[in-house]
Amino acid sequence: MGWLIVILLTLATGAALWKWGKLPRSAFEPVAAALLLGLAGYALQGKPEVPGKPVQPRAEAVQFDEKQAETRAQMGQRFGSGPNWLVAADGAMRAGVPQAAVTYIKSGLKENPRDPDLWVGLGNALIVHNGGMVSPAATYAFQRAADIAPEHPGPPFFMGLALAQSGQFPQARAIWSELLARTPADAPWRADLEERLAQLPS
Repeated sequence: MGWLIVILLTLATGAALWKWGKLPRSAFEPVAAALLLGLAGYALQGKPEVPGKPVQPRAEAVQFDEKQAETRAQMGQRFGSGPNWLVAADGAMRAGVPQAAVTYIKSGLKENPRDPDLWVGLGNALIVHNGGMVSPAATYAFQRAADIAPEHPGPPFFMGLALAQSGQFPQARAIWSELLARTPADAPWRADLEERLAQLPS
């Protein structure tokens, strides 16, 4: 019975991503590979004989932020297969399955371990998966992106965003102020950064 459920869930996830995830054709293979990877993980570690345990649902799920995805794309470097994995992850976010988004990006990092955009995407996906909380894993992902590409605006922008959303306003202000000081006047994300910085409580 456990296998039947997990196969049905896998098919349902794939169908949801195809119908609502807005995936381009180039992302179909990475998505299929990630779903099969999930099945393989269940085959190795799943325990369908263990009885289920009811848990309390989260009061409010973190929603996918289209504007945030657009800003990340503006800051991205667009090389290799990284963008395809990020598109697949965004589709999973829209479908309400952030754990799948984390899986897709981790699969992409196996192919492109030095892609800073994938590390930024992983940090964002981990935060959504954790209900908006900045976990050590998410912090590590942003730091890894910054180590790979020190001038990349993505790591400080999204680390600052995560801190602001979790109420750590002084830390967010410090990170964003430093980023704004080195952001070109014609950068497409500068206005968004200035607006977010101005909205931080004093």
